[in-house]
Amino acid sequence: MSETKLESEIQITDKAANEAKKIMAENDVPDGYGLRVGVKGSGNSGLTYSLGFDSEANEGDSTIELKGIKLFVDGKSLFYLSGTTLDFTDGLNGKGFVFDNPNATKAC
Repeated sequence: MSETKLESEIQITDKAANEAKKIMAENDVPDGYGLRVGVKGSGNSGLTYSLGFDSEANEGDSTIELKGIKLFVDGKSLFYLSGTTLDFTDGLNGKGFVFDNPNATKAC
C-alpha cells in the first residue's frame, strides 16, 4: 500500500502526536522506534485497539510518518482502522489515547 493511500485512511491529531513524543522521551525510547497501531479480537464487541512502541516494521506492515510519528500497521488492522483518527484526551472522563473510528458500530 502506498503512503498516500494509508495517510488518507488513518490520521493522528496534534495532541496525540505530542503525547506519543512525550511518552517516548520520558521512557528513553530510542530514535527510530514507531508507534504500532492495531486491533485484536476480544471483548463483546469483537475487537479492541492496541498501541505500543516497536523498533521496526514487521513483514506485511504498512509504515507511514504523520506529524513526526512513525506508525506501523499490519494489513488486517488497517482494514478495520480505515477512516480512524487517533486522538488523546485528558478530560474529566479520563486520560488516554482514543480511537475515533467511524466504522465502529458498537462498543462495550
